[in-house]
Amino acid sequence: MKYSRSLSILMLTVLVTGLLVAGCAPAAKPYECTDEWGCAITEKGQTIKVAYVGPMTADYSAFGTDISRGAELAVKAHPTVKGFDIELLVEDTQGTPEQGASVANKLAADPRVVAVAGHTFSGSTEAAIPIYEKAHIVMMSPSTTLADLPAIGPNVYNRVAFSDKLQGQMAANYIYNTLSVRKVVVVHDGGAYGKGLVEGMAAAFEELGGTALGKEGITPGETDYSAPLAAIAALEPELLYFGGYDADAAVLVTQMAGAGLGGVKFFGCDGTYGTNYLDLSGDAAEGTYSTYVPIPPSAVFDKFKVDYEADYGDPQGKLSPFSPHGHDATALLINAIEDAALESGDSLIIPRKALADAVRSIKDFPGLTGMLTNDGKGECAAASPLFMVVENGEWVEAPGQ
Repeated sequence: MKYSRSLSILMLTVLVTGLLVAGCAPAAKPYECTDEWGCAITEKGQTIKVAYVGPMTADYSAFGTDISRGAELAVKAHPTVKGFDIELLVEDTQGTPEQGASVANKLAADPRVVAVAGHTFSGSTEAAIPIYEKAHIVMMSPSTTLADLPAIGPNVYNRVAFSDKLQGQMAANYIYNTLSVRKVVVVHDGGAYGKGLVEGMAAAFEELGGTALGKEGITPGETDYSAPLAAIAALEPELLYFGGYDADAAVLVTQMAGAGLGGVKFFGCDGTYGTNYLDLSGDAAEGTYSTYVPIPPSAVFDKFKVDYEADYGDPQGKLSPFSPHGHDATALLINAIEDAALESGDSLIIPRKALADAVRSIKDFPGLTGMLTNDGKGECAAASPLFMVVENGEWVEAPGQ
C-alpha cells in the first residue's frame, strides 16, 4: 500500500508538471486599465507612435521641415522606451487651421498614437486642441505662442515656446523706451498667431503712452501689398509692427519704400526671424527688427548643430530658429512616456492620464533651449525673447536690452 500510494503521488506530480510544461497552466491575468482616460497598448513587434504636426508643404514648409528635423534627431537620440521602438509620424497641416483639424481627427482615430509634438502654428493648433482634448492625446508644441492656447487645452496642451503675451509686452516696451517710438501701425496676416500678437503689443504700447494709429490685416501668400501699405503711409507712423511669417514680412519690407514708408522702421516677430527672411528681403532687410528665441550655448547644442548639418545638409538655423524647440518638445514627450509606461507581458501599456500628468510634472529637464520645467498649466519655456536687428545683411543683437 505504501508503495502504491507513493507511485500514485509520483504519477500525479509528473502529470501536473507535464501539463505546466505543455502550457496548460492558468493564463496570466490580463492587464486591467484603470486610468480614467484609458490606455494606449503597444503589442510586441509594434511601435510607440508619436506624431509631429506642422506645415510640410506650401508657403511655410521651411518651418515644418526644420522643426520635424529637430524631432527626428530627438528620436534618433532616444529611439526606444522599455525595448519598444518609437515611430515618429510626420503630418502636414500646410499651416492652415482646416488641415490642422483634419490631421488631429486622423491621429485621434488611431488608438496607438500616444502623444503629439505640435502643432507648429497657433491657428492650426487652436483648431486641433479640442480634438486632442476629447481623445486624451497629450501635446507638446515647439513653437505656438498664442497666449490663450493653454486655456483652450487645459488638460493636454503644453509648449516649450514662450507666450505672445510676454513677446508683445516686451516688444512694446523696447519700441517705446529704447527706440523712442510714439506712433505705430500694427499689421497681421489674419491668423490666430499674428492677430493675437499685434493686438497684445498694441494694447501694451498704448498703456505705456504710445499711440496705435491703426490695425491692418493682409492676405498671406500674396506678392503685392502696395494697397495696404499706401493706407498705412497715410497714417504717418514711425514704425510698422508685423505679426506673421517671414515670406509675407519680406514682401512688406521690400515694398515699403515704394509706398511712401521709406523712413519708417519695420519690427517683426519670432515668425519673421531667420536667414530665409534675409534671403527674401535682400537689401531692404537692413535696419529691420525681429524677435529671436535665444538658445544657450552648450556642448549638447554644439553636437546638435553638427548632427543636424550632417543628416540634412543645411546648417542649423537656416530654415527657421525652431529646430531645437522641435527636439525639446519631442524629447520631453519621450521622457514622460518612459515615466508613465508599464510593462505587461509582451505589451507596453501607456495610461493616458498618467502620461499627461507626467508631462505636467516635468522639472529641470536639460533641453537644448535651456532647463525646462512645466508650471503645471502647460508652460515649459526656458527662455524669454531677444530682439535682433539686421546690420550689414546679418542678424545681430539689437542694442539696449
